[in-house]
Amino acid sequence: MPAVLASSQHGGKMIELFQFPWSPYCLVLIRVLQYSGAPHKLVSASPTDRSLIWKLTRERYYQVPVVRDGRNVLFETDENSQVMAKYLNERLHLDLFPHSVDGVQDLLWRYIENDVEGLTFKLNDAYFQEFVPKAEQLAYRRHKERKFGRGCLEQWREQQQSLRDTLEERLIPFEQMLAHREFLLDDRPRFVDFDLWGMLANLTYTRHHKLPAAHGQLRRWFTRMSDLKRAINNGASNRRK
Repeated sequence: MPAVLASSQHGGKMIELFQFPWSPYCLVLIRVLQYSGAPHKLVSASPTDRSLIWKLTRERYYQVPVVRDGRNVLFETDENSQVMAKYLNERLHLDLFPHSVDGVQDLLWRYIENDVEGLTFKLNDAYFQEFVPKAEQLAYRRHKERKFGRGCLEQWREQQQSLRDTLEERLIPFEQMLAHREFLLDDRPRFVDFDLWGMLANLTYTRHHKLPAAHGQLRRWFTRMSDLKRAINNGASNRRK
């Protein structure tokens, strides 16, 4: 299945991101686009009616996020492809995938998108009634229960302290990494910084959950990443003062 449909010419049009505002994977790309400073548009899709995405991708894909850049339409080819992030990286010259950290990033984003996201989405979804439109809540519940079992949303709310404790443990490696550098791998943000930020932004989306108090380095990094803008003059990272 191709990751890019149509021509490779973007024609200078605004980049569009089709997304759910609370989705961790969408939040990753939203933050990348915000960091880049490139003109872009966020298009909210329905979580229970994927016909817009299905049509956009010529009946090849129904998940979000999806990126449209002029005549280009991009989506993932498998769970670990990072097609859209790599496309935006090249398109916007962001240096998120330098060869010096090849392999390391692959290992990290798999951990982030499995071991970390597997907890953060449950903690967020336990409060789904606060962000899913009321008319779509039945279909949303049905989708979750078909995948995770009847009553899963209520179970996640009941188990939230246990889920938070496990998450705190799984975040220890990132706290240790940030004790020695400003970002996860070196002195500037790479893709895994945005990837981890997206999972944690999903955790905090409803404001029922906070980052573990024990992880001070991680909390400070999250605040930096939330406001980070690329410097225009040389492309180096620049913290908002």
